[in-house]
Amino acid sequence: MSADLSPVAPGVVRVSWSTELQEQGLRASADEVRRVVESAFKGGSTRVETHVDPDDETAQRVATFAGLMREGVARGVAGESDRIVYARLVDDTPLEDPRGFRSLLNSFLPRKRAISQLLIRSTDGRVLLCQLTYKRDFDLPGGVVEVGESPQLAVAREVDEELGLTIAPGRLLLTDWLPPWGGWDDALCLVFDGGVVDAAIVETIVRQEREIRSAGLFTIAEVREKCADFTARRIEAAMRNLSERPGPAYTESGRGLPEGG
Repeated sequence: MSADLSPVAPGVVRVSWSTELQEQGLRASADEVRRVVESAFKGGSTRVETHVDPDDETAQRVATFAGLMREGVARGVAGESDRIVYARLVDDTPLEDPRGFRSLLNSFLPRKRAISQLLIRSTDGRVLLCQLTYKRDFDLPGGVVEVGESPQLAVAREVDEELGLTIAPGRLLLTDWLPPWGGWDDALCLVFDGGVVDAAIVETIVRQEREIRSAGLFTIAEVREKCADFTARRIEAAMRNLSERPGPAYTESGRGLPEGG
């Protein structure tokens, strides 16, 4: 049993193999696919790819062990089901080099979205909230951390871009896990201390109108009224961690875990 190559575009070929090859064992089948990939490069190809059924875990392992990096999911391939795309380029760092092996691992290991938010309070105890254009509920200012970006720097950037405020984030108050919701994957939300400011700061806000509908200072009672329940719980949990007797540093949807959990 052997793997096969078929042309896709100039310099690009697709490798495929049968379930019979996979039945020879993971190591044997991966070695065969890797041999065919190397032969394609020797023949002048610059990219070798494969499309794998998301339900075929064995084929996914074969692709990985053969050194093909996971690139993403192609949806509705040829009008049929989704396919996971794996590929290797002729100039990719060899797997024998630690950098090449780390790149391979990085291509398929799970990645978690991170969101950074800033808890800014006024001298009278109110909290700065934003009403976003893409949802009805209010939330703390902040946003998604970019790839390779520090969460602490990310929240400062987001507050500057969306509200025109320059505030240096303080210590981390809370890490809150957000389960999948409303079309979003799960995420980790990091709430940093934005300090205490004069209420007049609201008058200096310059909204990024594409994302921010309004912004203002609100009491905790108003937070519970204007925010989604899990957002209100997160804010209250972060507020507790400003005190001398803080609550849990980690929550899930704003809820602390049971003792021993």
